[in-house]
Amino acid sequence: MKKARLAAQARSQLDERFREMGPPRRYAPPVRGWIKAIRESLGMTTAQLAERLGIKQPSLVNLEQSEAKGTIEMATLRRVAEALDCTLVYALVPNKPLETMVRDRARAFARKRREDVEHSMMLEDQKVTAKGAKDAGVRLDEVVRETNPRLFWD
Repeated sequence: MKKARLAAQARSQLDERFREMGPPRRYAPPVRGWIKAIRESLGMTTAQLAERLGIKQPSLVNLEQSEAKGTIEMATLRRVAEALDCTLVYALVPNKPLETMVRDRARAFARKRREDVEHSMMLEDQKVTAKGAKDAGVRLDEVVRETNPRLFWD
């Protein structure tokens, strides 16, 4: 129960941060990448930025291409950001709230557990009445609150 409560608290805090960030599309990089977009908007040449980084101009062109393809290393991107007097912001932004993701998995977990019980009862030639099925079904809030969330992902 303690792990479930801690996980719920962490989800709540992260969901709040994600709400504050706004929609993920807001952070989508320009087609040719952030490095090139910012460098060009500053009126800086590839040779000038390369010099600030202590690398050759063709290497900078390769870095810009690498970023546009999504293959640039984080440490390199951070170094370039600093040379452009920028801050690198890195985040994994869920497509839906974390609480929704956990509740969806908890629902599937509870359904599977109920189906397993019903199957065992059927094998023992026991009937599950509509009322019994309803009573056997654990409320979703209780499943989320009382179950270690690690079990939802098996």
